[in-house]
Amino acid sequence: MKSILRRRPSPALVISLIALFVSLSGVSYGVATGSIDSREIKNNEIRSLDIRNNQIRTRDLRNNEVRGIDIRNSTVQGRDIALNTVTGEDVREDTLQKVPSALLADSATTASEVSTLKIIPQTTVAEGALPVTLATHGPLTLLGRCDPGGASTEASLAVQTSEDNSAAGGQATNIDPDLDAAEPPFEIALLPDDPAPAGRSADATSAFASAPSGKAFTGQVALYADASGAGSCMFHGHLALQG
Repeated sequence: MKSILRRRPSPALVISLIALFVSLSGVSYGVATGSIDSREIKNNEIRSLDIRNNQIRTRDLRNNEVRGIDIRNSTVQGRDIALNTVTGEDVREDTLQKVPSALLADSATTASEVSTLKIIPQTTVAEGALPVTLATHGPLTLLGRCDPGGASTEASLAVQTSEDNSAAGGQATNIDPDLDAAEPPFEIALLPDDPAPAGRSADATSAFASAPSGKAFTGQVALYADASGAGSCMFHGHLALQG
């Protein structure tokens, strides 16, 4: 009996065995019941490979905690952004390229490069009356004349300038490359005075003029002459004004 008593474990050994059993059974119980929390996990030990793919969700992230440094560059795409949520203040302006219309505006560096369309309405001039002004642009004036001709009424166009060294023309044989202010209006087109049915004739001609100051025009003008009755001429067309 004494030999059996001599082999009994010491109180310290018993207490150690009990503590070991409790600790082991506690971990096993926690694993079995799914109750492991952050207290059972050593800091900085959970790694990416310990997490199943596609398992971290929005509810697992604290609000306002994901920052720019946490997102790989050039991975956020348009489909990741809600419609109509990016505003002007979210965009760095000096990184934007110009829209096509702005590029076209840059090519027009001065106002002199912008053209304006001038419509010449139907204008009637009596035969033998003073020339009528059809259009004026800076020093340049386009005149319409209606004169008696040899066989019928003659309709003609002329350009007058108040700036020396201007140029004007219309038909191929009616061009003056050096028109000065002191000179009379230069005829750029003449409707032929050949006899026409019922005494009427019509034609169309190009018209252009320019001045050293940058003012210029070019366009098309129609001329009509009617020798019947009192006789008259009519003009209409359009000009592109520049400068």
